[in-house]
Amino acid sequence: MSAQFLIGVFVPTESLAEPLHQLLAQKRFVVSWSRSASEFIDWVVSNRHRIDCLIVELTSDIVEAFGRLKQRDILLPTLAVASTIGSISIEVLCEGYHAAVTALDVQDLSGVDGAVRLAVEQYLELPAAGKMGEPLASELGGSDRDKRLFLLSLQQQRLAEKLKERLGYVGVYYKRNSQNFLRQMSVEERQEFLEKLRQDYRHIILNYFSNDSAINQKIDDFVNVAFFADMSVPKIVEIHMELIDDFSKQLQLEGRNEEILTDYRLTLIDVIAHLCEMYRRSVPRG
Repeated sequence: MSAQFLIGVFVPTESLAEPLHQLLAQKRFVVSWSRSASEFIDWVVSNRHRIDCLIVELTSDIVEAFGRLKQRDILLPTLAVASTIGSISIEVLCEGYHAAVTALDVQDLSGVDGAVRLAVEQYLELPAAGKMGEPLASELGGSDRDKRLFLLSLQQQRLAEKLKERLGYVGVYYKRNSQNFLRQMSVEERQEFLEKLRQDYRHIILNYFSNDSAINQKIDDFVNVAFFADMSVPKIVEIHMELIDDFSKQLQLEGRNEEILTDYRLTLIDVIAHLCEMYRRSVPRG
């Protein structure tokens, strides 16, 4: 498992971006820089399950970008910096995204490492069990609000586990929330959740023997989601067998040999091994 901490940056002002780039290069971060708001949004959407923190400049573009991310229920730790007096206020961004957005004055860029840590810690403290702050929940009602709370909780738990196991952040701990377990979901939530997992697993299978360098990360992401939902190994096997059966029918229609599908037992073994390791590490040590 990778110990890399992934940060997405959108800082369009060059005079601010240059020193920030130099500072981040000295830290144990993997950084993705976006040149435009649209590029930033596309990157965040594509990497939403891998991102650990966002660093943005307070501009009208970023307020609009975070509004669009919020509509997709993508809520992530965020550090906002200001390059000039009169920039969009942090309160505006908090109202448009979530209440845990952390501010960093442009004069204090040398403290970006600690500011990133603070942004993550504040994000992990966002209420995710029915006590959501007004800036995040005031306009939400019923199932929409429940869905956002559920997705936020999963993201918080994934990040907390990563910080504890891979980065060693002091005071950050991991604890699964039984309210997010598969057996606690409504019928509609369970169907939506399992369909998303099937699509993710299908992508893993199709790319398992390719030169996709990100396949290990995709397996990690899949296993993390399954683990936090308390999915059983037999359920993973069921998803695997359903997909292999679909592939088999397709190959038969095309008149092609099905023997190649036996190789994908390795994919199942790999995923189960990762999931079993997650469960092993979750057992309290005496």
